[in-house]
Amino acid sequence: MTAPLRLTIRRTVPVDPGAAPVAVDLAMPSDVSEVEAAVELMARHCFAGLAPCARTAFRLRVTLAEAISNAILRGNGADPTKQVWIRAELTAEVIRLSVRDEGQGLEPTRRHSPRLPAEPEQDGGRGLFIIKHLADQVEFNDRGNTIWMTLPRC
Repeated sequence: MTAPLRLTIRRTVPVDPGAAPVAVDLAMPSDVSEVEAAVELMARHCFAGLAPCARTAFRLRVTLAEAISNAILRGNGADPTKQVWIRAELTAEVIRLSVRDEGQGLEPTRRHSPRLPAEPEQDGGRGLFIIKHLADQVEFNDRGNTIWMTLPRC
């Protein structure tokens, strides 16, 4: 049995205008059967009190599902003893999502120029390509085991 999803919501009074007034943190087991529940839980909190445009709602769900799936399958090697951490920092204008795994990290060359696999039937290679095309901004930490994705809040 895997550990349940753990959600933490922190509302803060921003000290400066660029600070995130709301942070939503979720820890989850490396279990692909939990991806949909994690995405919907994060989406619900990211759009709380708002009527998001359909495009942003779609982009958030797809980029987050791809990033979480990559973290579980590629980063953590589908090891059920490992965790994935998801964070959303919400401002009036943007949603900044991060997904972190316990893996060794993605090589720098694969971070900056994701391509579709040469063979259509090849397993893997599409997730980062999709994320880069749907998010307004994509960044990685130096190790390559955390991805940040920025979307409009609308």
